[in-house]
Amino acid sequence: MPKKIEFRHRAREVSRIEAFSDIVFGFALTLIVISLEVPRSYEELMHEMRGFPGFAICFAVLMWIWYIHHTYFRRYGLSDIYTLVLNTILLFLVLSYVYPLKFVFGTMTGAIDVHKGNPRVLLLIYGLGFAGIFVLFFLLYLHAHRKREELELNEFELHDTETAMWMYGAYIVIGLVSIVLAQVLPWKWVGLAGWTYFLLGPVSAFIGHKRGSARGDMHDRYFAESQ
Repeated sequence: MPKKIEFRHRAREVSRIEAFSDIVFGFALTLIVISLEVPRSYEELMHEMRGFPGFAICFAVLMWIWYIHHTYFRRYGLSDIYTLVLNTILLFLVLSYVYPLKFVFGTMTGAIDVHKGNPRVLLLIYGLGFAGIFVLFFLLYLHAHRKREELELNEFELHDTETAMWMYGAYIVIGLVSIVLAQVLPWKWVGLAGWTYFLLGPVSAFIGHKRGSARGDMHDRYFAESQ
């Protein structure tokens, strides 16, 4: 079976943009820690452990965003002013997103009580942060797509670039749908808007399957023609 054609990495070394971004992501991770103080009693330990599931989810989400960021800069190695501006706004949103992220998953796991709060506002803030982050990733990939000739993207790399745009475009829609539902649903059903994000799995699987199948067909044609 022919070897799969991988996306070529154009970044040879870690750029200053990546290095600075990694520092910001590292700082964001420190903001989601369960507690800055070591528990002094069994009761305090059990209280802190209630926040562990929410911490684990927040950690996973931030690492997911970091990996998307890492993949982009490894693939394209862009450092022009447009990329710098978009990346700066992205890092600002990541830092702004940390506390809503921690609050939402702390609420879902029972570590935070929001009975006196306003879930519509909470889901609005969270949704704007989520959608905003993926708008920026979409724009970064769109920028790479526009520079495809300069980057010398082959047909497989162009396909993967477009796949990322489809994926992140879908994530933006999911975030916006959640925002709308949070504002229009009856009060007792507002929490359902948060469950909208569970669509990320099925939507990612669907797009990945469709685009992966198309890439497989391209792969087969390429090796059939080269023989």
